Amino acid sequence: MAAFGRQHTTRRHPGSRGGGWQRSAPDSATLGIIGLVCAVAGFFVLGIILGPVAIICGWLAMGRSWKGPHAIPPLVAVVLGAIDTLLAIIWLASATGPTIGFF
Repeated sequence: MAAFGRQHTTRRHPGSRGGGWQRSAPDSATLGIIGLVCAVAGFFVLGIILGPVAIICGWLAMGRSWKGPHAIPPLVAVVLGAIDTLLAIIWLASATGPTIGFF
């Protein structure tokens, strides 16, 4: 009866103390695998889009730094994503054809 008029803080804010699992961003292992999948898929379809996505996911999975030990999938995602992007740019540049001397 002593706490009759007092409200507990956990009743007003149910998620504030030891609540549930509230994560909004994926962890680095998931980002590394997503980047690796995007890099491999970029060799076959939409390399101009999936290449930069693989680079970004791999870079974020590595902790935005080249220092320290890193897992293999994020590093492979960055390298393959760069190759994907470069090949897609070369392919797009060559798809225009020769323009000198023609209308």
